[in-house]
Formats: sequence, C-alpha cells, structure tokens
Amino acid sequence: MSKFRIVTAAQIHLPFLEQHDIHVAKEMLKRKVNDEEIIVMELNGSYIGWLRYSFFWDEIPFMNMLYFLKEHRRKGYGKLLVNYWEKMLLEKGYKRFLTSTMANEEAQHFYRSIGYTDIGSFILPSEPLEIMLMKDL
Repeated sequence: MSKFRIVTAAQIHLPFLEQHDIHVAKEMLKRKVNDEEIIVMELNGSYIGWLRYSFFWDEIPFMNMLYFLKEHRRKGYGKLLVNYWEKMLLEKGYKRFLTSTMANEEAQHFYRSIGYTDIGSFILPSEPLEIMLMKDL
C-alpha cells in the first residue's frame, strides 16, 4: 500500500527542488523555502512533487507551480496537493485562490476539473496565451 505525506518544504528538500524546479533561480527557491511557500509531497519516503506559491497583490494566494515527476502524474496526487494547499490557507483566512497556465498546456483542464474558472488572459511577447484562473471557497 502506498503511503503519501505532504509537508512544508524545509532545507532538506532543497537538493530535490534545485534539481527539478528549473523555472526559478536557486536563490529564489531558498527564499521560498524560508518563507514557507513551497509544499512537497512524499510517496513511500521519496519526493514526487511540489506546489510553489506566492501572493497576488500581496493578499491572494497564487499557485505559481504545481509539478510532479513524470511517473507520478495523472494519479490524483495533484488534486490531493492542491486540496491540502487550499485547506491550509483557508484555515489562515484566505478564501480566494489564483493560478495561471499557458493555453498550450494540459494543466488548464486539470485546474478547471478541480473548480478553478477562467477569469482572463494575457499575452507576453513570444509566448502563448496565459490563462488566469480563480477559485473561491
């Protein structure tokens, strides 16, 4: 039987995050860990994915990155990790959540399936359309 655990990222998680989260600088990862803005999912003692977030307008939780190692995708872990994050922040008084994804990514369908709705979009030079999504709890 598989056993998973979700924890707030700590210094021990930095090597894993630095190896796999190639979208931000190592210094930013260290800052996000210190600010407790990354949660990590472990499965049977191994790290399999993470959720990195910040605060839009300094007040609305914004999911910057939800990522799982390839062999752990499409197994329901993403929904578990997002639900954990939402509940954790709901307990702190946050009721609105944001994220975004590029229009050419499959993630948009996942976010909609867990209750996020489209609220707008924008285009950066030489990039696909970025879709903004929101969920109120």
